Amino acid sequence: MRGITLRSRVRGWAPVTGVLAAVLLTAACHMDNPQASAAASPSPTNAAKSSAPATSAPATAGRVVALGDSYTAGALLPVDSVARPPGCLRSTKAYPVLVAQALHAQLTDVACTNAGVKEMTGPQRTYLGTNPAQLAALKPGDRLVLLSLGGDDLGFLNVLQECMKVSVAAPSGSPCKAHYTAGGTDQLAAGVTTEAAKIARVLSGIRERAPQARVVVVGYPDMFPQSGGCWPAVPIASGDIAYLRGIELSANAMLAADAKAAGDTFADTYTPTIGHDFCQKESIRDVEGLLPGSLALPFHPNVRGQQAMAAAVLAALKS
Repeated sequence: MRGITLRSRVRGWAPVTGVLAAVLLTAACHMDNPQASAAASPSPTNAAKSSAPATSAPATAGRVVALGDSYTAGALLPVDSVARPPGCLRSTKAYPVLVAQALHAQLTDVACTNAGVKEMTGPQRTYLGTNPAQLAALKPGDRLVLLSLGGDDLGFLNVLQECMKVSVAAPSGSPCKAHYTAGGTDQLAAGVTTEAAKIARVLSGIRERAPQARVVVVGYPDMFPQSGGCWPAVPIASGDIAYLRGIELSANAMLAADAKAAGDTFADTYTPTIGHDFCQKESIRDVEGLLPGSLALPFHPNVRGQQAMAAAVLAALKS
C-alpha cells in the first residue's frame, strides 16, 4: 500500500458489488414495489410508499434530494426496478425514501453505490449505466439535501477485506492494526484527516447550488461490537475490532465537524444503532456482516438499519 491511497483501493470491492448485482438484480427487482419505485429515480417524484419510521417530523415545502454512496442508495434492499441507472442499486427501502415519505415531500435520489467525492462533480460509470454528477441534480429551490459520503473514499470495505485476510494468522491479535500503522503512521487515521477537506468542499458545492436547502450530513451506523468480535463468522481478529471501531468513530466525528463548520446538520446514526452491529443475531442487527442474512450488501445496513437511519435524520431535523 503506497501512502494513503485508499480511494483507489475501494474499487477492489467494486467487482464484488458487480457480481452481486448481476446475480441478484433480477430477483431483487421483482421483489420491489413498482408503483413506489419511481421515488428513487433521478427525477422528482412523490415519496415512495414504504414503511416510514415511527419518528414524526413536520412536512417540508419543496424537494428532498438524496446524495451519496451505497448507504444512501440502500443497495439491494431490494433494487428499485425503474431507478436509472440500475447499476447504482437504489432501493425504495433506503432512508431517503422513508424521510421523504414522513415529510410528505418529493424525492430526487441520485445516490449511487461506490460513489465518493469525485462522483459529486463528475459522472460515475457503473456496471449497468452511468450516473451523472450528483451535484448537478440540485436546484435553487430545494429545501432539504441528505448526504452520506466518505466511506468509499476511505476505502473502508477494502480495509475490512484486508483485515479479514490477515486475521487468519492471528485471530486473537491485532494484525490489521499492525498492517495499517506500520512505519509509525496510522494510514487510516490519516485518511480521515485528508477526507475532511474534501467533504467540506462538497458541502460548499451543495450550498452554492441549493442556497435555501437545509443540508443533513448523515453519519454511518455502528458496524462493530463494543468488545471482542465474532470470528470466524466475520473473520476480523478480536484485537482489531476496537481499532476499526475507533476509525469509524473518527470518520463520524469528522463528518459532524464538517457539518457544523458549514452551518449544516449532522444526523448521528451511530449512537442509536449501538448493540445492533454485524455480530448480533439476524433479528437484532442493523448492519449485515460478511454473509448477509437478508438482501443487502456485505457490511451494509439492512432494512432495519435503513429505518434506524431515517429515524435519526428525522430526529435531527427537529433539533
